Amino acid sequence: MSVPASEDPVREGHAPVPACAGIGLRFQHHAEVIEQRPAVAWFEVHSENYFGGGKPLAWLDAIRADYAISLHGVGLSLGSAEGVSERHLARLEALVRRIQPVLVSEHLSWSAVSGMHFPDLLPLPLTEEALAVFCRNVGQVQDRLRRTILIENPSSYLRYRHSSIPECDFVAAVAARTGCGILCDVNNVFVSACNHGFDAQRYLSALPGGRVQEIHLAGHRVRTLDNGGEIRIDDHGSRVCDQVWALYADAIARFGRVPTLIEWDTDVPPLSVLREEAAKAERIMSTGWRHAVAA
Repeated sequence: MSVPASEDPVREGHAPVPACAGIGLRFQHHAEVIEQRPAVAWFEVHSENYFGGGKPLAWLDAIRADYAISLHGVGLSLGSAEGVSERHLARLEALVRRIQPVLVSEHLSWSAVSGMHFPDLLPLPLTEEALAVFCRNVGQVQDRLRRTILIENPSSYLRYRHSSIPECDFVAAVAARTGCGILCDVNNVFVSACNHGFDAQRYLSALPGGRVQEIHLAGHRVRTLDNGGEIRIDDHGSRVCDQVWALYADAIARFGRVPTLIEWDTDVPPLSVLREEAAKAERIMSTGWRHAVAA
C-alpha cells in the first residue's frame, strides 16, 4: 500500500537510512553479498541497471531482504526542457514500489533531447530559466513517486558563458523551491573546484545543512593537458585521495553525521577494498580527519 505523502518520512526529509558509510553495489559483488552477507551498513545501486528485470532484479530482491537499499539514477535527465520521459519515470516508479528504497537520488544534469539519449551527465546552463525547468521536473518526479528525491551536484569540466548562478546556489535554490534533499558529492565538489578555480569550502558553506541527506565519495584521476595544465576526471576508479578525505571531514563538521557512500565504477576492486574505504569514512565521521589518519 502506498504511503500518503503527508505520512511519508522520506518525503518530509527524514530518510531512514543509517547515518553510516555504505557501498555502491555493482554486479561483480552480487553473489558475494548474497552468500556471505558482509557487515555493510547499506548499499546503493544504479536504478537503470534493474529496469530490465531478470536475474539482476532477483539478486537485488534477495539483497534487499537483508540490507537497506538506496536507488541512484543516471537517466532521468531532470534538466531537459522537454520534460521527464514518461517511460523512464514509470519504470523508476515500479522499481521504487518493489524495492522500497531508503533514498532515491538523481543528478543536476541533462542527458536526453528529441528522443536521443547521451551516455553522459551533461552540465546545465546555470540560469533562472534552467532553474525553473529543473524545479518543474523535480516536482513532477516527487509527485509521481510520492516522496522526496535527492539531487547530486555533478563533476564538471566546462561552464557556459551565460551561466549567472553559482552551482552551489543553484543546488540550494532547487532544494528551497521543491523541498528535495541534497546529495553532496564531496569528490565532485573537489574535482570541479580544481577544474574551475572556485573555493570548495565556499561551495559547502552555501548548501543548506538540513537538506544534505547523503554524501558521496569516490576516486578521480588527474590528466595532464598538452599545454601543461591539469584536469581532474571523475572516473570512480581508485581510492579516495587525501585531499577529498580532508574536504569530507569539513563536510561532516558542517552537516553532522550523514549517510555516506563509497562509489567505485571502473576497475572495480574486491568488496574488501570498498569495505576498507567505508571503514575510513566511519572513522572520520567519529573522530575527524587527523585522528582517522593517525589510526
